[in-house]
Amino acid sequence: MQYLLTIYGDEKAQANIPPEQQAAGLQEWFKFDEMLRKSATVVSGNGLQPTSSATTVRYKNGKMVTSDGPFAETKEQLGGYYLIDAKDLDDAIQWAGKMPNLPFGGSVEVRPVQVFEQ
Repeated sequence: MQYLLTIYGDEKAQANIPPEQQAAGLQEWFKFDEMLRKSATVVSGNGLQPTSSATTVRYKNGKMVTSDGPFAETKEQLGGYYLIDAKDLDDAIQWAGKMPNLPFGGSVEVRPVQVFEQ
């Protein structure tokens, strides 16, 4: 079954981390990515640009309206994702629990992908 692992963190806090620590953190992500891709089926996975580059689209009074930035004001921002094939929810949770952002206050949402039959 496919699971989407969405990765959340605090962009403002991350921006205050010294460059050498940021580089070390990135290396941890590269190690995790390599381990995950060797051990599980990764359908897709990418980081996202900062929320300052986002555009939110919604409808108001029957017309499309766009605004800069994310829709919600939150402490954590979506920073990336992995779409994986896992044998079950427990397997997907085990992978989420190994992500390098967790020890620094980040979180990972694990959500099964809903497949629609046509």
